[in-house]
Parts: sequence; C-alpha cells; structure tokens
Amino acid sequence: MASISAAMVKELRDKTGAGMMDCKTALTETGGDVEAAVDWLRKKGLSKAAKKSGRVAAEGLVAVALAGNKGVVVEINSETDFVARNEQFQQLARTIARVALDTGTDIEALKAAAYPGGGTVQDALSSAIATIGENMTPRRAANLSVADGVVSAYLHNTSGKGLGRIGVIVALASTANKDELAALARQIAMHVAATNPVALDASGVPAETVEREKAILADKHAGKPANVIEKIVDSGMKTYFKEVTLMEQPFIHDQSKTISQVLKEAEGRLGAPVKLEGFVRYGLGEGIEKEEADFAAEVAAAAGSQG
Repeated sequence: MASISAAMVKELRDKTGAGMMDCKTALTETGGDVEAAVDWLRKKGLSKAAKKSGRVAAEGLVAVALAGNKGVVVEINSETDFVARNEQFQQLARTIARVALDTGTDIEALKAAAYPGGGTVQDALSSAIATIGENMTPRRAANLSVADGVVSAYLHNTSGKGLGRIGVIVALASTANKDELAALARQIAMHVAATNPVALDASGVPAETVEREKAILADKHAGKPANVIEKIVDSGMKTYFKEVTLMEQPFIHDQSKTISQVLKEAEGRLGAPVKLEGFVRYGLGEGIEKEEADFAAEVAAAAGSQG
C-alpha cells in the first residue's frame, strides 16, 4: 500500500477543495496518484473545484504588444513579485514583447534576437539579472494575426502599460470599421480573461480532455443501463462544452447572449461578416508550482532540534 503523506493530502485538498479525510481516502484508493485521486473525488461528487488546474505560484509579468493586425503575448518569469514592480524589468518585458512581434514566438530564437540598443535579448536579460540580482527568463510566447481585421488585447492586474498578471489577445477577421472591431475584440478579450475558456469551440477541445470528461460522467452513473448512461453522457458533454468553449459561453457583458450571438449581431451592426479567428490567454505562472514552506513544521522541527 502506498504511503500517503500529509503533503500529498494538502496538495489534493488545494486542487479540489474536498475534505481532508475524503482526500486521504481518495489517495489511498488510487495508490497515491494525485491526478487519479482528483478524478476519484469528482466521480464521487466530492470535489469542489473540478476545474482548478493547479496553484499559480510563479512571479513576473505577462506582456502584450500590438501592431495593426497582429499581436503577441509573452510571459516572463522572475523569482519574486517585487521584480514585477521594478521599472527596469517592466521596460525589459515590454521590449521583449515588441521584439517577439517581428521575431516570432520560439523562445530560443527570441533570446537570440537583436535587442534595441545593442546586443541580444539574452544579453539584455543577463544585464538585468546582474543589476536586479534575481533570475528572470521568458517562459512562453504566442501570437495572432489576420489578413484583414484586428487583434486587440486586455490585461488584468496591470503593472504598467502593456503589462499585467493575465494577458489576452483576440483576433477578429472582418472588413468592417477597424475601430469598432477593435472595441468588440477588446470586450471579448475581457470575457476570455474572466472565463478562461478551454478552446474556441468543441472541435478545439483536446481529445484526451473529452474522453476524461466522458469517463467521469459515465462512472458517476455506473450501474444504470448502457443506453441511459449514453444519453446522460451526451447531455453532460453538451453542458460541458457550453461552459468551456468560448463561442458557447454567455457573454460576461450580457449574459442573455452567447459569444456566437454577439458576433452575429455585430455583423448586422457593422455591415460585414465578423469571424473570431482565435484567442490566447496567459495567466502568470499557470502550471508552475512553487514549493511552499510549512512555517509551523519548520518551527516544530527547530524546537525539536534544540530540545
């Protein structure tokens, strides 16, 4: 039998919001596999945060740069949140985003690209590291562009122009008035920042995610006739897609309409077809976990070593 530590129980509780004893039981039942335990709790209806993908712990900034019909979003990580308020680091982040507009989003190519004023992006990073005294590096970057239309952005928890903790870019393809398109794209970007959709539509949801959701729905109703389970799963997946795909989500600015309906109305108002080509949402530190010190345990350990 796998040994279930308090740290494992705490990690599962942080991910799901389930009770301590339920978390311990889930880990015991799944041999200590945390991800399998998350699914176990969901199947039992005990997870209070099924969509929570993990704790956001990394620091730094998300930078956005726009130029006409293209845009880029770049995440640059640092060791502490103090750096995000450092003017030198902020200027570095803005400049790297502008470089990425022309260089592209491959991180190694971006580091090797020419930095305004001389040297490369990596040279500028090395200089900032030496000055500020903290490690920092571009983690990821993505861009969007349209042949005819606009790319707009929204930043949440801003640290300065073009910088924040959540950055979103949205591309709309249309021959309609660019100013009105840009305003609509920004509203949709705000929506994306708030709802964090998995994909544009159902076809964009990863196959493994779809199968996982289907399995969870089926297991919740195990014991019922197969044809009944099939109908339950089909119905449940329709609900799931409405919750996680951008085109089906209720618009945060008007809950009576979906994003798809908002775009259709915009076509009538602007007098031209409007197509949502894509979106990118970066939340600072997504998928990165930072070790957290257990202060009480440290004090207890220190007291024990002095006894």
